[in-house]
Amino acid sequence: MGLLDNLKAKLVPAKSRVTDLAQQHGDKVDRGLDKVARTVDEKTKGKYSDRIRTGSDKAKGAMDRLAHKDADGASGDGGAPGSTPGGPPPAGPPPAS
Repeated sequence: MGLLDNLKAKLVPAKSRVTDLAQQHGDKVDRGLDKVARTVDEKTKGKYSDRIRTGSDKAKGAMDRLAHKDADGASGDGGAPGSTPGGPPPAGPPPAS
């Protein structure tokens, strides 16, 4: 076994644990992200509101994907292009039939 194989084997239990925690405490994490975003926005006097909101939304999306990955049985990297929040938009219009 190579170094990367060993590393992957050791990360599987940690990944499972993080997914479990995300499923159990996702609402608390979302509230914490909102609170941090509000605090940072107040400290910067609203100067970076758009960027703070974007970062907070991306963090919440990542938590949602992590929490629902095992529940749906999906790997999170499959599906149609642009189907995940924060992913790239689909390329061009659908082909004509």
